Amino acid sequence: MATIDIKISGFGGQGVILSAHILGKAASIFDGKHATMTQAFGPEARGSSCSAQVILSDEVIRYPYVKHPAVLVSMSQEAFTKFSPELAKNGMALIDEDLVKPGKVREDIRVFSIPATRFAEKLGRKLVLNIVMFGFFTAMTGSIRRESALEAVLDSVPKGTEELNTNAFSKGYEYGIKIREEHPDLVGAGS
Repeated sequence: MATIDIKISGFGGQGVILSAHILGKAASIFDGKHATMTQAFGPEARGSSCSAQVILSDEVIRYPYVKHPAVLVSMSQEAFTKFSPELAKNGMALIDEDLVKPGKVREDIRVFSIPATRFAEKLGRKLVLNIVMFGFFTAMTGSIRRESALEAVLDSVPKGTEELNTNAFSKGYEYGIKIREEHPDLVGAGS
């Protein structure tokens, strides 16, 4: 991995910012990489669109803003509609298939979906949707090690929810591994 630009998007209350924070922590603290994060909210925090941009690199990051992400994680239709045009050529969009219907997309991007909301509901807490998506992202991009990602999750979630969040991460990760096996041409982020 040289450098990878990522945008995580959804609406306020879905844990978009927490997901980006966990990703940066996994990379910088537990994987020995460099990471930056910036975030943006709509005029209201909960319920309006929000996004967080994360850059991961093996080298020092000199500019912290993402213009054309290699990976877009979308947990709402509004976010996907707004941010998918920004995806870099050969970019990868990871979406919650329960909340996002991509419709016709550019031919130079790939869209992969996961029933993250359903998985979270089956685990007993819809709020872990973001952790399911984070597990899916980890498997699909290979940009951070599984162990580092899970360690960052456990270091970031409230005490007493570790088992729930471990299960949510594992569900997303295992689903991503299955998709990667179906698409052996994927070599990593933005493939």
